[in-house]
Amino acid sequence: MDRIVGIETEYGCLLSDEEPHVNSELWPAKVKNYLFRKAKAGTIDLHYRDYEEPPGNGGFLLNGGRLYLDMGHIEYASPECLHLHDIVTYELAGDELLQSSLAALGADGRVSFIKNNVDHYTGATFGCHENYLMKREAQFTPPILGTLLTFLATRQIFTGAGRVGQSNPLAFDFEPPQPEAQVNFQLSQRADHIVNDIYQWVQFNRAIINARDEPLADYRKYRRLHLLIGDSNMSPFATALKIGTTSCVLSLLEDGRLPQNLVLADAVQSTRDISRDPTQRWIVDLENGKTIGALDVQWEFHQLAQKYLRNRSAETNWLLENWGFVLEALEQNQQSLIGGVDWITKKWLLETFMESEKLTWDHPWLQSIDLEYHNIDPARGLFFGVTPGKRIAEWNNSVRRPSGTHVPPANTRASGRAHAAAFFQNCDFPYVINWDSIACDSRDFLVMGDPFQTYDEEVDRFLAKPRPSGDAAPDEQL
Repeated sequence: MDRIVGIETEYGCLLSDEEPHVNSELWPAKVKNYLFRKAKAGTIDLHYRDYEEPPGNGGFLLNGGRLYLDMGHIEYASPECLHLHDIVTYELAGDELLQSSLAALGADGRVSFIKNNVDHYTGATFGCHENYLMKREAQFTPPILGTLLTFLATRQIFTGAGRVGQSNPLAFDFEPPQPEAQVNFQLSQRADHIVNDIYQWVQFNRAIINARDEPLADYRKYRRLHLLIGDSNMSPFATALKIGTTSCVLSLLEDGRLPQNLVLADAVQSTRDISRDPTQRWIVDLENGKTIGALDVQWEFHQLAQKYLRNRSAETNWLLENWGFVLEALEQNQQSLIGGVDWITKKWLLETFMESEKLTWDHPWLQSIDLEYHNIDPARGLFFGVTPGKRIAEWNNSVRRPSGTHVPPANTRASGRAHAAAFFQNCDFPYVINWDSIACDSRDFLVMGDPFQTYDEEVDRFLAKPRPSGDAAPDEQL
């Protein structure tokens, strides 16, 4: 992949009947406090990050990532990763941190964290945000952005997590939604909640691409592409496809190799139409008046990636091979994607259950099954009971590394940040940790503007500097 990538995952919290439901916002706080105070999984913030993140609201972890509370739920941000295998491993590390905390607190039978994107009962949505570092000089002209939106709208045919039913959120202009036909099942959990193609706000006008220019790196060299459209995937194989194919398309963009005349008439409407299409033909309208199927769109991107990116790395070749495998299977043998593509896996589980219990799509049991598919507890989550084929199983097993919770990637600046987080656990002077800097007090900063550097030596020298007596670390005061 050779591109800096990170994933932010927001988790829902589900309580059993025996647990008082007033505790739904208490348990995320309990788990956060356990991780930082008892498990020593990271270093808590001592300062306000913004008005919604006061001191103690979260902190950076020993794996270089970050965990904090966001409007009552837990959000985990992976460390910066350079390779596809790593980003999937460190995305899964968030699940492991939360589940191990529940077990340590004796609550894993009563409290569950759910890695999904919709609340069937309130209509709320949880995010899975993707972050891709890009070259600052990359051109984002309207045709280029339109082509990128076409890829993002159509990739849900293999990245979608699937959901029962539908949501009808208000658009930014607050027009009442028009009556729509009943939707039994759709590909994507986020599709119904995306109301714009490109926009800066996040909470009130969710867009496919978030437009804020916050590179968290040297702004002269880099920009950060922040995507809101993606679903949270239970399948590591699906996560790899989501991140890997998007990284390939961004490489084509930077190299001036994107396909021509492949701009959608309406990317937001196409996103929803593809997600809701029960025929799985997934036909969309192009700006030039023609129509095309989402599968054909993906094949076009795949063929260009094969032509221009093949043999750049072993990971790229793995990705290209499996991208083609999935597109072919979507058309000819969807059963072979069970355990690999989440919406196919979930739909198969639901239809199997419906057949055995003689149920229809409007039965409330199906929403419960939908939620339990996303339970991150391997003993309870329905995803973990599925046995995929050899190709998918090998990948899913290879990326589950226990060390991902406390050992950072060795080839990005997450390494230096993690070292600082470990050091600050044992000091009694003020400190600040950010994605692109660390500080020991308000006057002494180390800027880490290049995510491709580890900053190990720079951080070592910075932390070893003598401090005034009032700012000394405990062992320096002895």
